[in-house]
Parts: sequence; structure tokens; C-alpha cells
Amino acid sequence: MSELMSDPMSGGPRVLHVAAEIFPWVKTGGLGDVMAALPPALAAQGVDVRVIVPGFTALLDALPLTDSVRLRTPFSSERVRIGLAPLPGSAVKAYLVDYPAFYDRPGGPYQAPDGGEWGDNHRRFALLCWAAAALAQGADPNWRPQIVQCHDWHAGLTPAYMRAANAGVPSIFTVHNLAYQGYFGAGAFADLALPPEMFSVEGIEYYGGLSFIKAGLYYASRLTTVSPTYAREIQTPAFGMNIDGLLRTRTGVLTGILNGVDPAIWSPENDALLPRRYGVEAVEDGKAAAKQALRQRFGLGDMGDGPLFGAITRLTWQKGFDIMLQALPGLVDQGGSFVLLGSGDRGLEDGFRAVAQAYPGRVSAEIGYDEALAHLITAGSDSILVPSRFEPCGLTQLYALRYGSLPVVRQTGGLADTVVDANSVTLADDSATGFAFDGETPDALIGSVQRAATLYRADPSAWRRVQRNAMRRDFSWAAAARQYGALYRDLLNARD
Repeated sequence: MSELMSDPMSGGPRVLHVAAEIFPWVKTGGLGDVMAALPPALAAQGVDVRVIVPGFTALLDALPLTDSVRLRTPFSSERVRIGLAPLPGSAVKAYLVDYPAFYDRPGGPYQAPDGGEWGDNHRRFALLCWAAAALAQGADPNWRPQIVQCHDWHAGLTPAYMRAANAGVPSIFTVHNLAYQGYFGAGAFADLALPPEMFSVEGIEYYGGLSFIKAGLYYASRLTTVSPTYAREIQTPAFGMNIDGLLRTRTGVLTGILNGVDPAIWSPENDALLPRRYGVEAVEDGKAAAKQALRQRFGLGDMGDGPLFGAITRLTWQKGFDIMLQALPGLVDQGGSFVLLGSGDRGLEDGFRAVAQAYPGRVSAEIGYDEALAHLITAGSDSILVPSRFEPCGLTQLYALRYGSLPVVRQTGGLADTVVDANSVTLADDSATGFAFDGETPDALIGSVQRAATLYRADPSAWRRVQRNAMRRDFSWAAAARQYGALYRDLLNARD
């Protein structure tokens, strides 16, 4: 075993974050963005923070591993290398679980090229969790975490492994989306090298199988999720995904902390992907240039005085874009135009293609994902639509607020926590930042679209005031990092 070199310990707590994704190398959704931004924000607050992620090919190609340990694990007859590398542009270091048999594969981090889930995902992510628990027990002789924070189901077994090993280190389990639970059949338990008694209702057993996310929720010392409203919602049958009963028993250790926006990536003042950068004082000129570029990119015709609505999304039931599809004719009737960037459900993809053909020059859809185009849509749209059935936090509306593209959102989860509906009261007291609706129906969505279109056309000065309110809201990672820092101090003080 060779020693892992580490910097002298800082005065802040030593915290290890466990996750499956980190932007820009591995990303399927908001989790990758969070893991790219939260650890550096914590480091800026004085936390001695590291992350551990699977050694996917993109990460190994980009990050040179100069120090490593090799550990015997329950998942291979060979020792598995845990390498350490600095993350570019930050004070954070990353441990990579370098095991090509699990992570050097075509396709995505969870799925094969044909879209099917890898059949050994339970073993692939159990290895990540086991390695994190090994670090909590001192596998790195030069750096041992005082707290381990685990993100989403892929990291859910970490607190279970720590409990089984009596690691003596507190853990936090953070729910980014309760809908993705890491469920596997009962036969998978034999592959996990956990004590037999953990396969029970008071453990990781879940409806006859096992659930990684339940393991995290059951065994972690503290629980967090990514907005205060979502923390309340997931304790109800409507949003609890059949695990609300367990969450209600743990309500005393559950906290909602809003995600933030990384200004190095999402900031109109510094965004090199825009035709013209802009801030609060130059919002009209900057957005006009982006809007013109967006119209040309999508071949939109003359819109008259109607607003341009945009959407950047995964096309899934959760995101509500079946509702959006039904509402599109009404949006066009309001004099608006619409552009979509997204992919997912094949039926929804085909549906948006068909509507774009039915309304040429008014509706356009690009199926897929393009980072540069996402920035252009965010800046060039007058309004961004987020009609989610549920939304733990949501990053799209935070980006839209930052870019002065007033979001139209369903009032749920983090959307309810971050967007102030423009009504007679909030327009009068200058607190409005967007438009919100309650119902899970096309009519409810169209009602908010109509209010947005009316304000845009009838009162441009009020629209600009709401834009400026939105752009001035502070959804920085520094605010989130301060709340996590307070949670870390509480955990460590509780042990003293």
C-alpha cells in the first residue's frame, strides 16, 4: 500500500461527499452540477472537503491519479485502487474508485447503450459505498473524514456499511430526488456483504426487495433534501413515493437546504456562450441579442408583441411536459412562441416534433442536450416554463431567474421556495419574480402563461421591474454552504 499524500489539515471539519456524478465529466441531471459546485463552496467556508466518485472513463482520462491505496473488497478477487486527484480550479480533491470491470463501459453511468439498466448496478454502486465507508474507517492513513455526506440512491448503502463496521463517524444522507430509489430484487442482497439482519423492514428491505435509498434514510445520522418545501412534501403520501412513513419517523433529523447556482457557469455577466453578456442594468440589450440569435437558431418567424417561452428539460412524467404538450395550442393562441431542448420519453419526443410541424415558425423542438444551446435558451427566452408535477429543488428556474427570464412554475418543492408569483400584491410591493400555478392541468398552466403574456405586452415597465427582482435574488452556493456548515457543527458538537 502506498501512502496517499494530503495537504495539512485545515481548521474546518473534514467532510467526505459520496456521489455518482460530477460535472463536467459525468452528468445526467442536476446532481452533477451540485457536486461540481457545493464542495468548492464548502471549501471556501473553511471545510476540509473531499469527494469520492466511481472511476468512470471520462474522469480517469481527465484527472491524473498520482497517489492511491489498493484495498481488498467483497466485489473482486483483485485489490481495487482508490486514487486521489485534485479537481481543476478548486481546493477540492477527489477519490476515484478505479475498477474498470465496473466503470469502464460504453453508454451512460447507469445504462447500457441500448438504454437498459446495467444488470449489476447493485454491485457497481455498492462498491462506491463500501469504498466510502472504508475511508471513514481510516483507509487513507493521512486523511480521515469526520463526517460522510451521501448523495442520492447511488450512495445510499454508505451509512449501512458504516453502521455494520462501527465506523464511529456520523453520516448525512441527502435526497436529490426520492423518485429514484435504487430498488433491486431480494436476490441482490447476497452480493452486498452486509450483515443478514440488515435485510429487514428495520433495515434495507423494501417491498420484498431492497432499496439503496431506504438504506440511506434509515441508517444515516441526519437527513437533508434540496428545498424546505420538498422536505415537508416527502413526508406525505402524495409525494413520499411509498417511503413517507419512514420519513415521518425521522422528521426530527430532516432538513431542507436549497441548492444554489454556480456563477462560474451560470451568470449572464460572465457567460461566454451568449452573443452579448449582460447584467441587471443592461438586461434589455443583452436579452435582445440572445433572443435574436435564438430566433435564428430555431427558424422562428415574426412574433409581433408576443413573448418567447423556452424549456430545457428531461422529458419525463415528473417534469409535466405531457401537460405542456396539451397546453401548447393555448400558448400559441396567447400570441407566444415556444422552443424546447430536451429528451427522454419517446412518446413525448414524438409529440413535440409533431406540434413543431403543426406550428412552423411558432413552435420548435430540438431533441437531445446541448450545453451551449441551453445557455442561449435561458438568456434568449422571455420566460422559462417548468410545469413539474414535483420538483425537489430545480435548477432550471434558478438559472432563469439569474438571466431575467421570468419562470412559469408549478407551485411545488423548490419551485415554490424560489419563485414569487406576480399578482396584484407582489407587483405592488416589488417582490414578484415570476409566475406560479397550483393545478396539475393544462388549463392551470395556460392561466399562468396568459398572465405572463398579458404583463409582457401591457406593462413593459412592470415586466422589467420583475426581471430585475429576479436577477437580484441570492441563490448562491455560499448560502447553502453556510447552512451545511451549521449542520456539520451540530453533528460534531452532538458527539462531544
